[in-house]
Amino acid sequence: MKDKAGPACGVVLMTGTSSGIGLASAVAAAGAGFTVVATLRDPGRADALRTAASEAGVELDVRRLDITDEASIAGTVAEVLAAYGRLDAVVNNAGVGSVGTLELLSMEQIRAAFEVNFFGTIAVTQAALPHLRASRGRLVTVGSAYGVAGQPFNEPYCASKGATEVYLESLAPVAAEVGVRVSVIEPGPVSSSFVANIPVDRPAMLAGAGDYGPAFRNYLQHVPRMIASAVQTPQEVAAIVLDVLTDPAPPFRVQTSPFSEDFVAGKLADTDGAAVVSTARTWLGATHAE
Repeated sequence: MKDKAGPACGVVLMTGTSSGIGLASAVAAAGAGFTVVATLRDPGRADALRTAASEAGVELDVRRLDITDEASIAGTVAEVLAAYGRLDAVVNNAGVGSVGTLELLSMEQIRAAFEVNFFGTIAVTQAALPHLRASRGRLVTVGSAYGVAGQPFNEPYCASKGATEVYLESLAPVAAEVGVRVSVIEPGPVSSSFVANIPVDRPAMLAGAGDYGPAFRNYLQHVPRMIASAVQTPQEVAAIVLDVLTDPAPPFRVQTSPFSEDFVAGKLADTDGAAVVSTARTWLGATHAE
């Protein structure tokens, strides 16, 4: 790793680099001098990543990694060690979204969000930790402000991100004892293809929402307004990922914008949960608490 006064160095493995924050973070880290192993589940979707790297004049080592497949994780980590002899950092970025509420989702859909956002992230972390211990490296995970304070009709996403953050918060002091720094990045709305890639037919879901229809409709009207006033670019979030990678003493929890700072601070100060629930209800058209 590097200190802020010196040249960047070290080998960093990143997941979910086909687009958005992962792509921007891979290019930014390579530009700062890191050797970046940029991984993605489907190598056929690497064109945007390769183009961005070429335009930035940086080199990336692009490899396949399916974080829901333990054999794939073990194989990729072994390849990195064989190629470079060390691993200095991991950036867990791969994730999936989910739209819906409990009665409108199958258990299969709910489990799918946890398989990627929670179990996949933890599996990569488990495989990498022995090598991060050896290098006294660091683990950076892209979470979400919505993993701290829940968002209506995003229950599996928020819950799986929240479970990951609490797991890593529990791990952080233990990892620090063996020389590994652990941090979680908490973006708010980001202008990327992440939302568009969520596999859901929103008109069909709205049509089949039944008693939840009015609240769901109000939520879908509210979200674009909220995003428009607070959205960040993937490059802005990537700059913070790079700061955390290069900070000699990074904090555990890092918000990426005033929106995410306010969102997270509101939850952490809301000891009985009333403020979070009341605020979320206004998104659904409620005018007062019952």
